[in-house]
Amino acid sequence: MQTHPKLIIRRVPWSNPVGRDLRAAQQAELDSRWGHADHEAGDAPSAADVAIFLIAYERATGQPLGCGGLRWVERTTAEVKRVYVLPYARGAGIATSILTALEAEAHGAGVTLMLAEAGSAQPDGKMFYEAAGYRRIPNFGPYQELDDSVCYGKPVMNPVRIHAVG
Repeated sequence: MQTHPKLIIRRVPWSNPVGRDLRAAQQAELDSRWGHADHEAGDAPSAADVAIFLIAYERATGQPLGCGGLRWVERTTAEVKRVYVLPYARGAGIATSILTALEAEAHGAGVTLMLAEAGSAQPDGKMFYEAAGYRRIPNFGPYQELDDSVCYGKPVMNPVRIHAVG
């Protein structure tokens, strides 16, 4: 994928061990931010409902740097899940590249609306989605009754022709 000159973004199964390690690191960080491990609204993402999962690797070294996935909400609607970049690699556009790749994959799968959520302990997540053109929407699905959740939506447009490496 050519969304970032220093990255290769690969589409992998949810069960990929590198992806599992990145998601575990993300959850540990969120546990620390929230002060407890019970911060997942609704069912946690799984292989059964995450249709697309991507890992960003540093091109020069092959080091995994971040990940992100899409969970189907409806046939033409997907929710962004588990976008994460290792702390030492943040600020270099990696998360934006992952999100752009997810949007391209979503478009290719016929998705017309992307959804996302960030909690009160994730001000960086809120800024990230807003900078990427996502707009606040009423809380949806498992977030409807949560005052500390902020939900976002973005129509999927015709992307630049990029796809994750198989």
